[in-house]
Amino acid sequence: MSRPTARVLALLELLQSGDVRTRAELADRLEVDERTVRRYVGHLVDLDVPVESVRGRYGGYRLAPGFRMPPLMLTDDEALAVLLGLVAGRRAGLMTATGTASETAAAKVRRVLPDRLGRRLDAVLGTLVFTTPPGEPAAPETVVLLSIADAVRHHRPIAVRYTAADGRRSHRTLHPYGLVAHAGRWYVTGADPAIGEDRTFRLDRITSARTLPGSFDPPAELDPARRVLAGLAATPYRHEVTLLIQGTAERIRTRLPAGVARVEEPPGADSPAGQWSRVELRVERLDWLPGVLASLDLPFVVERPAELRDLVAALADRLLRSARRDSPRP
Repeated sequence: MSRPTARVLALLELLQSGDVRTRAELADRLEVDERTVRRYVGHLVDLDVPVESVRGRYGGYRLAPGFRMPPLMLTDDEALAVLLGLVAGRRAGLMTATGTASETAAAKVRRVLPDRLGRRLDAVLGTLVFTTPPGEPAAPETVVLLSIADAVRHHRPIAVRYTAADGRRSHRTLHPYGLVAHAGRWYVTGADPAIGEDRTFRLDRITSARTLPGSFDPPAELDPARRVLAGLAATPYRHEVTLLIQGTAERIRTRLPAGVARVEEPPGADSPAGQWSRVELRVERLDWLPGVLASLDLPFVVERPAELRDLVAALADRLLRSARRDSPRP
């Protein structure tokens, strides 16, 4: 590619930022004089690229609003960021129900890359291993996600059709506060004006979302992520677990995060190192908890259920037997 042609393409890339670029700035970035910048702009106009001239003290050039044009020009870092983002989003379950969209987008990016860069990125993607396998598909419909996101931004109520975990279907009106992505799923949290309570819904269980007239005022100091995590921790499950753990909430949450457990520190504790925090969980299975409690390396008391005490004792016995076992003879 000749240097003038490369600079014309570089000019197009600069203009695609959406801002007005002064002639002096463009000349400096392209390492040419302002007269040459005007000539390069003329080349773009000849190619039907709608470059607008902005008059005034801070005038210059910009592309017409809404204009999009190939080629897609990415640096090595940008191309890697785009492809890794698409792959990670697909593996984490954070794409929409249009399951092929991320694959086709990645393929389009890959096609416009030079062979040298393409081979290097293929090497990264081919050797990349995700230590956490993707869970069950829980992707929302694209139209649902976009509709709710727009309602959140403009504080508009929405009407949704929702299917609960037990299969029950219902129509709800929601004042949506925010969207939260957690553990491979999308959630919307907000107020249900019909019952006067905050609710959290999984987006993949919403079959339609329609914006309603009017608006609402969200609560002050709103934290949608905290609301979602607190709601997940309070979800009813097969076992209700209550523990006392000698340690701070910060230390306990390294193994039992907010989406899993609720941790209450005693009010007015004089010695944080010796305080006992109350921990409540609702879980379907208990077999994983003894190992987590052991990894905390903090004194704890199991208040309920008794079955968990038995599992902790069984783990302790297995560890003790292993510690006393001699090396097996060949």
